[in-house]
Amino acid sequence: MPDVTGYLPSVNAVLNGTSAILLSIGRRYIRRKRVAAHRACMLGACATSSAFLAGYLALHSLVGMTRYTGAGWLRPLYFVILGTHTILAMCVVPLVLVTLALSLRGRFIQHARIARWTFPVWLYVSVTGVLIYFVLYHF
Repeated sequence: MPDVTGYLPSVNAVLNGTSAILLSIGRRYIRRKRVAAHRACMLGACATSSAFLAGYLALHSLVGMTRYTGAGWLRPLYFVILGTHTILAMCVVPLVLVTLALSLRGRFIQHARIARWTFPVWLYVSVTGVLIYFVLYHF
């Protein structure tokens, strides 16, 4: 079996970034009343975020926790981003599931109300996930 631990962090970052892009495009589509395109983007964001979560859990089951060893001004900034990212990442899963379920059931008024909260949280988690990757593996 090949060792995936070397490239899995990069794959996870790409999945997070792709999710952020799909979320942003999907939001633009719904503002322009392009419902089918919005749905496709949001389902794509769900798929990429789900693949990320599976990869994240696989990576950490294989290698454990990755410690940040940097110093200087980036260290406290990293931990602020990591802390907010972690808390919001735990909240985003149920938010996404409820938002998705409301949409699939055709309850669009309730979907839109909760999506106003889900979108910024999900986007923040996706973008900060990419930032955390770069700080951990490239700085």
